[in-house]
This record gives sequence, C-alpha cells and structure tokens, in this order.
Amino acid sequence: VYQDGTKQKRERKKTVSFSSMPTEKKISSASDCINAMVEGSELKKIRSNSRVYHRYFLLDADMQSLRWEPSKKDSEKAKIDIKSIKEVRTGKNTDIFRSNGIYDQVSEDCAFSIIYGENYESLDLVANSADIANIWVTGLRYLISYGKHTLDMIESTQDNMRTSWLSQMFSESDVDNLGHIPLCNAVQFIKDLNPGLKTNKIELKFKELHRSKEKTGTEVTKEEFIEVFHELCTRPEIYFLLVQFSSNKEFLDTKDLMKYEPAKEGQEKGCLSIDGFTNYLTSPDCHIFDPEHKKVCQDMKQPLSHYFINSSHNTYLIEDQFRGPSDITGYIRALKMGCRSVELDVWDGPDNEPVIYTGHTMTSQIIVFRSVIDIINKYAFFASEYPLILCLENHCSIKQQKVMVQHMKKILGDKLHTQSPNIEESYLPSPESLKGKILIKAKKLSSNCSGLEGDVTDEDEGAEMSQRVGKEGAEQQNSMTGKRFQLCKELSELVSICKSVQFKEFQVSFQLQKYWEVCSFNEVLASKYANENPGDFVNYNKRFLARVFPSPMRIDSSNMNPQDFWKCGCQIVAMNFQTPGLMMDLNIGWFRQNGNCGYVLRPAIMREEVSFFSANTKDTVPGVSPQLLHIKIISGQNFPKPKGSGAKGDVVDPYVYVEIHGIPADCAEQRTKTMHQNGDNPIFDESFEFQINLPELAMVRFVVLDDDYIGDEFIGQYTIPFECLQTGYRHVPLQSLTGEILAHASLFVHVAITNRRGGGKPHKRGLSVRKSKKSREYASMRTLWIKTIDEVFKNALQPIRDATDLRENMQNAVVSFKELCGLSPVANLMQCILAVSTRLVGSDNTPLVVLNLNDQYPTMELQGIVPEVLKKIVTAYDMV
Repeated sequence: VYQDGTKQKRERKKTVSFSSMPTEKKISSASDCINAMVEGSELKKIRSNSRVYHRYFLLDADMQSLRWEPSKKDSEKAKIDIKSIKEVRTGKNTDIFRSNGIYDQVSEDCAFSIIYGENYESLDLVANSADIANIWVTGLRYLISYGKHTLDMIESTQDNMRTSWLSQMFSESDVDNLGHIPLCNAVQFIKDLNPGLKTNKIELKFKELHRSKEKTGTEVTKEEFIEVFHELCTRPEIYFLLVQFSSNKEFLDTKDLMKYEPAKEGQEKGCLSIDGFTNYLTSPDCHIFDPEHKKVCQDMKQPLSHYFINSSHNTYLIEDQFRGPSDITGYIRALKMGCRSVELDVWDGPDNEPVIYTGHTMTSQIIVFRSVIDIINKYAFFASEYPLILCLENHCSIKQQKVMVQHMKKILGDKLHTQSPNIEESYLPSPESLKGKILIKAKKLSSNCSGLEGDVTDEDEGAEMSQRVGKEGAEQQNSMTGKRFQLCKELSELVSICKSVQFKEFQVSFQLQKYWEVCSFNEVLASKYANENPGDFVNYNKRFLARVFPSPMRIDSSNMNPQDFWKCGCQIVAMNFQTPGLMMDLNIGWFRQNGNCGYVLRPAIMREEVSFFSANTKDTVPGVSPQLLHIKIISGQNFPKPKGSGAKGDVVDPYVYVEIHGIPADCAEQRTKTMHQNGDNPIFDESFEFQINLPELAMVRFVVLDDDYIGDEFIGQYTIPFECLQTGYRHVPLQSLTGEILAHASLFVHVAITNRRGGGKPHKRGLSVRKSKKSREYASMRTLWIKTIDEVFKNALQPIRDATDLRENMQNAVVSFKELCGLSPVANLMQCILAVSTRLVGSDNTPLVVLNLNDQYPTMELQGIVPEVLKKIVTAYDMV
C-alpha cells in the first residue's frame, strides 16, 4: 500500500484504459477517477462513539457496486449498490461525523459521506488526502448521474474538445503533414499555451515518454504531444471544480464565459472545456481583489480628519535616513504610488537657494528646493486628484524663507490652498472640496502678529536624530519644544488649514485646539498614548489630524507598523517608502481599497460623534457584527526560486502563511504544511478560519516561503484589505519583496465570509455553535451625561435586543437547515434547495414534498408518509 492508501498492481479487469506515464499520473478526467476506484483506496470508515475502521474500498469491475475489505460481514453485505446511492456529500456534514470524538482531527477536505438506501443511511469516510477524496466523490457522482451508461459517457468524451483543439493546433504546426514535429517546436508550442511552465520540465517530460516507449530520435507525434500537454497543463484541482460546477460533465456551457474557450469547437457549441475553465479562473474576472475598489468607491465628502491618508516620511531619501543620499526620485516614486503627504526638510543653501536634506546626519547629497517643487507640481495629481499635503520642516533664515515663498507661488500657483479656515465650522473641509489643491503643513504666526516676521516654537523632527531617545520619549520631546525660530509672514500666510502646533495633553486639546491645527507625534510618544489613552486618542482623531513619524532610532529607515496607529484613528502615519517589507506591504495593500487615491474612509465607529471605541480591545466591538473568514489554500502555481538562494539548486519547498492584521482582537496567523520539492503546482488543500471583529480595519496577507534548514526564504506575498476580498474560488497574484508582480506566480484559494452565530467562538461544529438566549451579547449604551441624548437612546435598548434575538434566531435556524441538507454553513439557500431536491421524490417517482409558490415565501408541504430525515428538513425550513 502506498502512503496515499492506493494499492499497487491489483489484478483486476480494467474498464477504461489510458496510457501510463513513467511518473505519477494526474487525475484529470472521469476515466482516471473510475480507474483509480477500480484499483481501490484505503479509506477510514467513521462510526459513532469515536470508532474508526481502516478499510480498503474498491469499485467492482462491472461498476454496479462499491465493496470494502476486510469485513466481518458476509462479502455480499459489505457492499453498497451504486443505484441505491442518493447523494455523495463532501465535508464532515452528517450526524455521525458531528458526534464522533475525532471531528476536530479530520480535515474537511478529506471527508465525504455516501447517503444510500430508502432510510438515507450514511457511510462516512475519510481519505488520506484531498485528492483521493475528490477522486471518489467525482467518480461516484458520475456513476449516480449516468448509471449503466457511464462507460458510454466516458468513451464519448475520449475524443473531447481538448483533443480536437490540440489536434488542430498540431496539424497547423505540421505544415508538411509528416505526422510529427521537432521536439523544440513541441516544447515551445506548450510553453506558448502555458507561459508559467519551465522549458526544461517540458523537455524532460517528452524524453521520459520516449524512454518509456524505447523510442529513439527527438520527433514528437500528435499523440505524444497531446499526452504531454494533458499531463503538464491540467490542474486537477480545477478539473474537480469543473466537474462539480457542470453537474458531472467535463465542460461548462455558460455563454458568458466563451471568451476564455480556446477550442473552436467549444466556441461553436457554447461549451467551456478544462482549458477554457482554467483560463477563466486565472483571468482578472477571478482575481481575489474586488474590482469595485479599483476606482474611488467611498464617500469623499466627509471631513479630512475622517480619512486615513497615504503618507511618506523623509520623502527625499532613497536609502537609510542617517547616511543615505537625497534624491528627487524619492518624490516621483511616492507620488506615483498614490502618496498624499510628503515631507520637505528645508535648509539654507548656497547662492541663496534653499536645499533639502536630513539635518544633523551624515547624508551628503542635497536637492535644490526649487527642483523638488517643480517635480511636485508635475506629479502632484498623477495618481490622485485629491489634496496633497506638503509637510514643511523649515530650518531656513528669513532671507531664504522668502525665496521658498517665491518658488512655491510661481511654480504651484493657484494649486496652493491659502483660504483661511472658517472659524464658525467645527471640522476640516472634505477631500472632494479640496480636489487639485496643495496644502502646506507648517508653523504659522499668531493672528495678533503685526510685523513682517515673528518667532514660533521649533518642533524639529530632524534634531532628534542627534539625540538618544530613552524610555521617556514624551519627556524628551517636550524638552526640545522650548527652542524658537524666526518665521516670515509671507511663508506663514501660505499655511491655511494645516497649522503645526505642539501637542500637550488630550483634555487641553479637547478644550482649546482648533480644528485646523495639526499635531505631530513621535512614534514612541504615539505608542504611549495608544496604550495608555486608547479611547481618548480615537476621540481626538475624530476632529483633528494627527501625524505620526518614525522613531529617530530607526537610522536604517525601517518602518513602524501603521496598524498600531490606524487603530487609534491616526490619519497621517508617515512611512519610509524606500524600505520594502511587511510594514510597507500593509501600507500599500491598505490604500489599494479606494482606487489607490491616497484616502481611505475610517470605520464609522471612529467617525461618529456619539460612539466609543478603544483601540486595544481584545474582544468584539460593540455595535459591529463580527465576521468569520474561511480561507482554503488549494494550490500554488509557478513559484520562483528566492533571489540569491542557491543552496538547493532549483528546488523549492514552499509553504503558505495566512496572516490577519487589524485590531489586537483580530491579529492571527496560520500556516500550511510544507510541500517538498514542488514549486510548479503544489497542492496544499488546507482550510483556516478567522474571526474578524472589526472588518473595516482588517487586512489579509498571504505569504509564500521556501522551507530551508538554513533559514526560510521569502518567495512572494499579497496583502489585501478584508473589505476588498471577493468570495468564491479566486487566484491571488504574488508580489516580490519590492512589490513587483511575479510573472505567472499565484495562489489558488477559496474564500467564504459568514456572520458569527450567537456570539460563540467556533468549536468542533464550526459555525453551528449556538448559545442560549441568556448568554447572547447585546449592544449596550454608553452614558454621555447629556440628558436629552441619553433619554432618547435609552428607549432604543429594547428594540435593539428584540432585533438581535430575531436576527440570531433566524441565523441559527439557517445553520440547522444547512446541516440537515448536508452542507457546510458557508453554503447559500439556493445550494440547500438544490441539494435536497433529489430527496423530494420517492422511488416510484411520486412527490414526497411539494413546493408551494403562491405565498410571499415558498413553503414546503409534506405529501403522505415520508422518511424522518425529510420531516426534519421541512421543519427546519419552516423555522427559517
């Protein structure tokens, strides 16, 4: 017996034949499945009370019955007639599975049940791999669908659309009608049809085939070409999906998908073959990222403080912030990436021309201020039409400050927003109203300053580079704020709604800070507030803009985790765009969700005036419905060898991490097993489940690593906001460490999102856990001590509780109905009706249940005496 449970060379009559390859053959047709079942497999037979039996199951050569051995029963009783099978159900979806003590140890992908007989008995089985389970499910469903005509059905598809298409393509290449083509032509032909394949792998497959046939020469016949294409270009996981979606045919006939069908015959017949289906699943239509989010899709008329803003720190640097050179390309790169807040550290330069560089450091190269303003003028609205904020760190003399003003007025002109704020307003204007405008964030003279210049406090971020920041980051920041410098009135007047001020404490800000005043927080200080005053920080950011910049100790320009500050509502979290890695992956992924316009609307709970949210919550968020995210990592395609890695030659041993980033209650990660020496099409078939308590702030990150004894190496990643996930079968494109798309490399996954049921965390029975009414979580009201508001909302408590009961009772009823239909909780009601439809007619074709469509909602009506399980289904449907 092999590891996967199959036996070698069982002496049994073959019903369908196929040519064998010297290596393990992929399952990619109904005949492959039937042959494998005739050969047989070792499966675990599950019984109640935790009993598990290892049995060898096989399909009789006449395909009329399913047998297992050894068995204490008479051999004629240790079998099931194929014609008695009512349904083949995938997953752990029967009472026996649910009541068995090893439920949690059994993979959903390896489990399946055969429902048979008039009393709907279940034979519950677990295969040694998802592939083996798929073979049995697919083969049995074929046999149920076509009965004694299964052989005829299979034989009629031997010369199917794929074979006809490949024969035609081969004939077009064989221009001289020789019946063969050169090996190099055949290899290139297959590579053109499947660009992700490696040339040497295709060559090796042809040579193996020739060697198995003891053939000399390198010419390739049509049959050899079709066989190698069939072996290399078929993804079994897609084949099994095709059969599932097509109701046990080897093609789909959906007209909308015809653009993906390569075979002319398929196009003419309106059928989608395995190759067309593969093209469809790998097309942009099946991308995991929701195309609705590729354009601006959020409300852009909220106050500026209600958005996260894509922000750059030390934009002029292209390496580290201590010794790295300044370069104008830093601004071009950031603006092209959708950045809406850039930093300019301006100093006196030679020839009365201000220059930009990081002060107090060893950076050598400088950029002329005028050149940077030219570039900003050119690229400011290249990626987004929404306002751009220039964070001006001004260290210039009065004389060169005036030069700065001249350059900005002359080059930027009416793009500069200089309109004074309306003191009667309470919030900043919206991104929509500031389209095409450039805002200057800098110090501003007080309104009672009558001269042409005055002094202001100096909050010099760069000066901190020369200081060692200890544990008391707040004290050190405050110790620097006593310094003052001279500011000219002309430069002061360019600052309108982003006036830089020093932060003191939350209560002072709530009482005295103006909505157009902006505070900057050192990362250390911001972390302190995030941990000690999370609720106040969130409330502060409802009205005021907060900018967080990296700790000066990050001399290598490493990045802080932006989620640490987004969870507090901080809008401008400045990132070192020149430093790739996890933190920039999160930043880039996050700002994809609104057309990459640089602005993302914050969660409602962070914007609404009458709401309370603590950034450090480790449980559910009041007023927010938690979601359960189900992710199945099915397979990978064309993983490249990690750059600079040569220890194992071209071998890749990949595994996948799925990470959730968000509020502390949501942060989690899971990993698949390692697939050894398979970077071309590794099959993982592993499922994970995550509870997402604040979906609007959550991100999912897929990371592929190469398992290596020296140290696991990075292959690729993709980061996507939870709100942008498309459910269903999806392909995830992989990106390199520096953000480039890896050609042809992807993950194939299944995504499902469901509401959490009854407030209970999933356990054993997954989503079907139901809590009693007494332990339900109801929304609560926070007392504001504003009598009129508190009185109004007090009356809403009981209706909210009633609505919660109605919703959760309905959800629990739906879960019960799905279970009885033999489906998982992520199924929809249409799938339930389709699944149960086979049971609604008796053996003599008389209806057992009739659907009444006259009422507002369809009802099920029993007809006479019916099996007990059908009564339960109808009762559960009525409860829904």
